[in-house]
Amino acid sequence: MYIDERSSPEECKYFWAYRVVIENRSEESVQLISRFWRITDGNGSAEEVNGAGVVGEQPILQPGDSYEYTSGCPLNTPSGIIVGHYVMKKSDLSTFKVAIPAFSLDLPDFQPTYN
Repeated sequence: MYIDERSSPEECKYFWAYRVVIENRSEESVQLISRFWRITDGNGSAEEVNGAGVVGEQPILQPGDSYEYTSGCPLNTPSGIIVGHYVMKKSDLSTFKVAIPAFSLDLPDFQPTYN
């Protein structure tokens, strides 16, 4: 969602909020250990973000549990794309990655230029 009150298009500042719901559909508990995002703006400039957990938390999800959070992303262009993964830990301490499909951030009524 585009956040108009935190954006300033005349200064090439665009702010987005996004909501993520993580569901544990396995038969064992898992913990979200870290995240990786590749954020690409409308000019093709990319930034990678790595860090522990999400929004300062490393939630543990029991089978059937879900965890929801909202975060934000500033861009210098009116559109961009985010893709990434989470690293999850099982109760036996092994880890695995969960891919996060790409999602776009597009200013309402903006017509991007494709090369």
